[in-house]
Amino acid sequence: MTSVTVSPKYQVVIPKKIRESMQIRPGEKLQVISFESRIELVPIRPIKEIRAIFKGLDSSFDRDADDRV
Repeated sequence: MTSVTVSPKYQVVIPKKIRESMQIRPGEKLQVISFESRIELVPIRPIKEIRAIFKGLDSSFDRDADDRV
């Protein structure tokens, strides 16, 4: 398990191994989430990058007439 130290300015450095595995680049924004007794950093990815996850997914399906309000 990797640990980091909080600087006097309350800054932390994300270890290189984690930055590389998560493909975090300088200037990239992270969402900071406080959850129970944890702090989580979640990369904010561009919508184009997220859309690529679903490439090739068949989105066609039959709707019932009652699906729309």
